[in-house]
Amino acid sequence: MKKFSTYDLAAIIVWLLPMAYLAFIYQQLPATVPLHYGINGHADRYGSKHEFVGFQALLSGVTVFVYLLLRFLPAIDPKKQVSVGQDTFLKLAVGIVLFLSGLSAAIIFATANRSFRIDQVIFPFIGLFFAFMGNIMYNIKPNYFAGIRTPWTLEDANNWRATHRLAGKLWFVGGLLIAVVSLMVHGVAGFAFFISAMVVLTLVPTIYSYIYFRSHRADV
Repeated sequence: MKKFSTYDLAAIIVWLLPMAYLAFIYQQLPATVPLHYGINGHADRYGSKHEFVGFQALLSGVTVFVYLLLRFLPAIDPKKQVSVGQDTFLKLAVGIVLFLSGLSAAIIFATANRSFRIDQVIFPFIGLFFAFMGNIMYNIKPNYFAGIRTPWTLEDANNWRATHRLAGKLWFVGGLLIAVVSLMVHGVAGFAFFISAMVVLTLVPTIYSYIYFRSHRADV
């Protein structure tokens, strides 16, 4: 799919919004701004606003790179399987642009408003992103770039489907749970819950793919 689409237009608009916001408030930023936040949601390192702009430019560059990678994935997929579900990858690409741009906008807002706790937005936002990923997980076809890419899922299409079916349900429910809990629990306790939840969301599908491999390897 090489023609310019509504996905591309949506991605460009969403990608430009944080940069437009930063340009609008740039003159209002103090010479020294927060550059890093601790687990309590408060800034713990400061620097010049030129450094901050550089970080935002880097984040914008990463956003473009990820979008283009997923946008043109069929052309570089060695197994040529992505073309079957390329609409799913385009939705994923737009979702990632929305997530990274929202993250960028939240950081800019926190920089301009020192009393704002960044963890009150970032953790719920990450949770919603995982819920979004869970909603489309089952439609992701085997590939080397996105999804639960273990040695066992990449070598067996049935393992891939079973693992992503499980991961889709787990990530959707887990993502919503992260979003809700993160809105109510903050600070060290909120950070501990977030890390614990992320470990579960990461390890369970990986372990399941291995168990599936062990129980079905006689059939492969």
